[in-house]
Amino acid sequence: MTMKRDSISSPLPDVAAGPHLGSPLPLEWVGMQGIALSLWLEEGGQAQQVHAWADVQVDLLDPTVKGIHMSRLYLLLDAFAAAQPLDAGALAAVLRRMVDSHADCGSTQARLALAFPVLRRQPALLTAGLAGWKSYPVRLQASCSPQGFTLSLTVEVGYSATCPCSAALARQLLADAFAARFGAGEIDGAAARAWLQEHASLATPHSQRSTATVTVPLTQQAELDLFPLIDLVEAALATPLQTAVKRADEQAFARLNGANLMYVEDAARRVQAALAPYCAQARVTVRHMESLHPHDAVAQAGKLA
Repeated sequence: MTMKRDSISSPLPDVAAGPHLGSPLPLEWVGMQGIALSLWLEEGGQAQQVHAWADVQVDLLDPTVKGIHMSRLYLLLDAFAAAQPLDAGALAAVLRRMVDSHADCGSTQARLALAFPVLRRQPALLTAGLAGWKSYPVRLQASCSPQGFTLSLTVEVGYSATCPCSAALARQLLADAFAARFGAGEIDGAAARAWLQEHASLATPHSQRSTATVTVPLTQQAELDLFPLIDLVEAALATPLQTAVKRADEQAFARLNGANLMYVEDAARRVQAALAPYCAQARVTVRHMESLHPHDAVAQAGKLA
């Protein structure tokens, strides 16, 4: 007689339910990092799917409990990602469910961080019909505790920064060379124009690809509004990175850089001033990845409450 496999199988062991052999101490946070998620965003009246990475934890206050139920957190997170477009209210709700799911562990708090890129189509500066995709790194950090719900939104915006000092030094070299060629007498316009076409770049100011990282607090009722925030930062800096360009667009970008020379301090203050009417608690960090030095220049303004 052949016995069915199910009739002789033993119950699966549950080691977590066994005796606690370690030090009986509470833990501030326990959970998982780097969970892959597919999320939906609604921005500018359009929905887009993004690949996100999630970090999720709860506190473990009962020192007699061996460990938390990580599978419960994972399943709640998976259901949250599939249920609706991402918003502050949905984040608050899933965090409350995570705390409730660990009542048997004495948990009172949960936190969740989501990191993902948001894509946006950007038109060229001048050429009609020319456009390309830009990616903006985004990070949401939310927490739920007896003190309430907190949420912050961080977005990174790329731009170009041309050094004012380097520009001034380059202009001096050009002026000296121009004076040496034409002297102080009457100047023939055509000859001067031809000379400048050939020699105006005998010294060029150094520029660097730069980033402005902006963090703003949000309430449970707030909209994420990623694109309006990005627009505000890019308008303040005036030299956002471009995608598809032709020569006319590259020339227009060079003109923008020349009209917006800035140190790292200038960039931080520009963004801080632009955000101030809308969010007094915004934090701004700018980074200029130097082409002159092997190190970067950084500045920070504001502080989250």
